[in-house]
Amino acid sequence: MTAKEIFKKVRKIEIKTRGLSNQIFAGQYHSSFKGRGMAFSEVREYQYGDDVRNIDWNVTARFNKPYIKIFEEEREMTVMLLIDVSASNNFGTQESFKQEVITEISAILAFSAIKNNDKVGVIFFSDKIEKFIPPKKGSTHILRIIRELVDFEAESKGTDISEALKFLTNAIKKRCTAFVLSDFRCPHFTDALKIANNKHDMMAVKVYDHREFEMPNVGLIQLKDAESGISQWMDTSHKSTRAYYEREAQKMELKIREDFKKSGVDLADIRTGEDYVRPLIAMFKKREARA
Repeated sequence: MTAKEIFKKVRKIEIKTRGLSNQIFAGQYHSSFKGRGMAFSEVREYQYGDDVRNIDWNVTARFNKPYIKIFEEEREMTVMLLIDVSASNNFGTQESFKQEVITEISAILAFSAIKNNDKVGVIFFSDKIEKFIPPKKGSTHILRIIRELVDFEAESKGTDISEALKFLTNAIKKRCTAFVLSDFRCPHFTDALKIANNKHDMMAVKVYDHREFEMPNVGLIQLKDAESGISQWMDTSHKSTRAYYEREAQKMELKIREDFKKSGVDLADIRTGEDYVRPLIAMFKKREARA
């Protein structure tokens, strides 16, 4: 991709995702993540209806009348985007590849965070850490992230989500809000996800294509695993072959959902070619309701 093509694509993504962030996500983002940290501000006399749990007993004893602590939101947060750049995301049978959808969602989350005065950092991962962009504030920083998203080429084709989660746990010392964006076609990451979620506030966005669950009747075709490079022939004209393919895909899907349920991490399912606004807002509202 030439520099001119990169600039054009970055600009297009910026216009679309900044607009969505300003119109839809920024307010929802703020209300979903408000009050994650509270800082002590001052004390005042107790008033009827105040929460007795906030009484400052030292000040109360000194003045012989009840005083309560006043807290302010610690608004500044760090948001980390863990972005899967493995080869399996270079697939899509609708309007966009999975990787293009991941890029747009990442940009929306980044713009929402910046509008909320939060820092944003990125971990690009395959089966290794491909690149780490430390968290910072500002529009210039966000545009750098989008440029990387548009033009990034991974050295490796495989996927190891555990590796990315371990890196997050070690690299970011203070508690942050972290989004993992992937197709999650990778087993054995549950333990790492649990550990990361104990330290950080984790969420997941799963991007998939419907052809990963439904095999059309197109006769004899050759299928190739984008990550391993292994190919095999499949006769899709047989109903039993298509049923087997779909059954195995559903098994994998159930396993993924079970893993997220065990780890206590919210998951948004987003399908290529469909609106991703609703599932993201649904995830935010679910978190807001629990807060």
